[in-house]
Amino acid sequence: MRRATAAGVGSPPRSKNVGPHAKVKSVDGDTGLVRGGLAAGALLACVTVLAATDGLDPAQILKPLSDSWPTYSGDYTGRRYSSLKQIDQSNVKHMTLAWSARLAAGAGPEGGGRGNAQGPPFGPAPTIVGGEGKGDVVVAGGITVKGAILAVDNVLYVTAPDHVWALDAHDGHELWHYFWRTKGGTHIGNRGAAMWGHYLFFVTPDDYFVSIDARTGKERWHKEAASFAQQYFLTSAPVTVGNHIIVGTGNDLDSPGYLTSYDPETGEQQWRFYTVPMNPGDPGLETWKSLDAARHGGGHPWLPGAYDPDTHLYIFGTGNPTPAYTAQVRGEGDNLFTCAIVAVNVDTGKMAWYYQTSPHDTHDWDSAQTPVLIDGDFRGSGPRRMVLTASRNGYYFTLDRLTGEHMVTSKFSDTVNWAKPDLNAKGQPVREPAKDHDIAGALVSSANGGATNWPPPAYSPDTGLFYVPLAESYAMYYLSETDPRGAMGLGGKEEIGVGSLGSYIIAIDPKTGSAAWRHKFRTATGGGGGASGLLTTAGKLLFGGDVSGNFVAFDPATGRPLWHTQIGRVTNAPETFLVDGQQHVLVAAGDTLYAFTLNQ
Repeated sequence: MRRATAAGVGSPPRSKNVGPHAKVKSVDGDTGLVRGGLAAGALLACVTVLAATDGLDPAQILKPLSDSWPTYSGDYTGRRYSSLKQIDQSNVKHMTLAWSARLAAGAGPEGGGRGNAQGPPFGPAPTIVGGEGKGDVVVAGGITVKGAILAVDNVLYVTAPDHVWALDAHDGHELWHYFWRTKGGTHIGNRGAAMWGHYLFFVTPDDYFVSIDARTGKERWHKEAASFAQQYFLTSAPVTVGNHIIVGTGNDLDSPGYLTSYDPETGEQQWRFYTVPMNPGDPGLETWKSLDAARHGGGHPWLPGAYDPDTHLYIFGTGNPTPAYTAQVRGEGDNLFTCAIVAVNVDTGKMAWYYQTSPHDTHDWDSAQTPVLIDGDFRGSGPRRMVLTASRNGYYFTLDRLTGEHMVTSKFSDTVNWAKPDLNAKGQPVREPAKDHDIAGALVSSANGGATNWPPPAYSPDTGLFYVPLAESYAMYYLSETDPRGAMGLGGKEEIGVGSLGSYIIAIDPKTGSAAWRHKFRTATGGGGGASGLLTTAGKLLFGGDVSGNFVAFDPATGRPLWHTQIGRVTNAPETFLVDGQQHVLVAAGDTLYAFTLNQ
């Protein structure tokens, strides 16, 4: 395995092949229980596939995205731009289904397509059971894949709350399935796993940080990452940076958000960064009514960030302040560092800079979206290192990546009306108090889901455009609880949707903040972004799902659809990688994965 040479990036241990006589436990042992016995031939076949993998050297993530998909955004930039171009505008019309695989909570996916989608030869794939639960918690609803799918060494690693699967990228058949026996929690989604060497890392709704062996699915260890008693629930995909595994918290009650870096070998905490002031004298405390208010102030980093290896800065977004809609207990200040883009040194966990996109937010319009890093000339002033983000509040921002200095602010939603007409001196929108939740009601755009939400944006260096899903909607916002003691977390309000003006993909010029084009979908949705996350490629293609159940390839320069297929509502962002030298495009719709390639 190649050793890392880039500054600030370490190397995982060298791989150890699993021998053909490796045993899979059939009784409780170590950190998990393996169910679904394998015949000797099936075990040998499974081990042969997994032993061939080299694991993931973190230095690979530093390279431009091409043959694999080794981290949440593909690489550290957050651009979701792949240099693959076998599939391009001239031949995308010949793209066809290579295979599909339906994931199930039991031992083995259902499905069909090319190859065997029923597990390894001669028997079902093993299911490894871990977790702190007693098996008495029943989670309602089916499997929905919302996060990134890692593609490393022809193996796909897929997650959903309480689940991780390894699938063969050639045909989608299941290699193993890990099931976390939960104590409970909010099972709203899981955004994916991180990889380091042969180890996978993910979080659970009942607040554990878990590591398993990517070759076998066997659990290595799990650590409590947040307090289940305080009703944290974890959804974010961890991110590997050198010898750090970084992941943020989630919670809708009045708790502090934080980002934690873990040692990939032991799971021990390396550092923790709180997104709100926690001690007397902490920066930003003056923007809160009191230290107690700040300590209960929210600001959860719900989604993975981006990483700049030259500066060692991990750049990420933070969520809304709490209580979200009634601000009396948190005061009238900016409530730092909620609804902000924050840069921390990946080796120390110390903040380098911040920029707040929604000072004193009162609408639950967090700024936790994954930012995008680009380099280039800015309006003729020479090369600049930039951060791009489109916030849930309907405003777009270009920032300086070294300092957090504001460069561009614009509305990317025409209907947004919660802020005053003029920006402040820092380029921030200024809240209009009349658009807060009111007993008599306030007509506000966007609806609570926001102009965009968690589905990731993309950027193409070929066009120089930033792409983001957009929903334009209105709602009546009512204050239902005037006593702040009864308005914890997201409480104290009611909302009634009153209409949608449409769902779109919008292309934004980062130098001006203006829209280059908007593609409107025929079906309208409410707030929350409407369409799926996005992918761009060197084949001059933009992939995404519309709101009518189509998976679509667009021309990124114009927004013109070039190809589509009906698979049902796309629930994650598309990805692309090579399988034996052939480009595949992968996307999920609910519990089913669809892999497309050229018809040859």
